[in-house]
Amino acid sequence: MSTAEVLEDQKDSASFAHDNPQNDIEQQKSGAGSEDENYEDPAIEAAPGNSTVDDNQLDSVIDIPKHKLQYRWVLWYCKPERGAKWEDCMKEVIGFNTVEDFWAMYNHIQVASGLSIGSDYYMFKEGIQPMWEDPQNCQGGRWLVTVERNRREAVLDNYWLELLLAMIGEQFDDFGEFVSGAVVNIRQKGDKVSLWTRDANREDVNRRIGQVLKAKLNIQEMITYELHQDTKQKNSSMVKPHLRI
Repeated sequence: MSTAEVLEDQKDSASFAHDNPQNDIEQQKSGAGSEDENYEDPAIEAAPGNSTVDDNQLDSVIDIPKHKLQYRWVLWYCKPERGAKWEDCMKEVIGFNTVEDFWAMYNHIQVASGLSIGSDYYMFKEGIQPMWEDPQNCQGGRWLVTVERNRREAVLDNYWLELLLAMIGEQFDDFGEFVSGAVVNIRQKGDKVSLWTRDANREDVNRRIGQVLKAKLNIQEMITYELHQDTKQKNSSMVKPHLRI
């Protein structure tokens, strides 16, 4: 059974777990705000405790043979705070490299649609920082899917989950090495789900990745690919798409 098939096989139980959240993980707080006794992290509302879970704790939750992923992935959470630098608001939540640990993580965090306005989730390969300036991102771009506010409850969680499954399950044909990570941004006017790739010059690769993404998310509308260099210099709504499908 392939990794993608194992992920899909365990999908039903993951949906059940989100309806019946049970937290067996004692989490450790780290990063900015960890000394604030009033600090709350909406990303882990489904799992009372703090914002970081280590691998030993995950092992204690699922003591069964595990299916290795091709890469190790890291989940990040960000909620900008007034007066604080963006990078100081970025918190590393957890890393994982098996199918079972992915689902253990997913079952113990808040779903994307439940995050507060202004919050972000980032899921990136270990060793790649979720920012434009990272050497493995600076020459890349992103496929962008916009979600209107009135469709958040209907489609956002499915889009985000299906993107994660396609990404960690290596479903982008033979082009997984070009994928850096995925992002979901929760905003007042509408949300964004994006897939980051590391080489914007490989139009053939990026176009195929976009085609697979659109099919996996069952999107009928046009989606666009933007260069990180353009996004850095302009407001996202003003960026001229590099590719469209």
